[in-house]
Amino acid sequence: MSDECKWKESWPELIGVPGNVAVATIETENPLVNVSIVPPGNSVITNFRCDRVCVYVDKNGNVKDVPLIG
Repeated sequence: MSDECKWKESWPELIGVPGNVAVATIETENPLVNVSIVPPGNSVITNFRCDRVCVYVDKNGNVKDVPLIG
């Protein structure tokens, strides 16, 4: 991660939890980020930003990859 980023930067403990729960947790643990749920098959912009976290969910809406700042 970047030295510029503040607060918590990754949430491995959220794999398997519902996406909306993950968003609420991330927003609580790092109020400096904007969090978005990314459904299966959707793409996102890949430039690095300290104020963005994408939560990739599976077809059931559960987190499938570790949410990271970026």
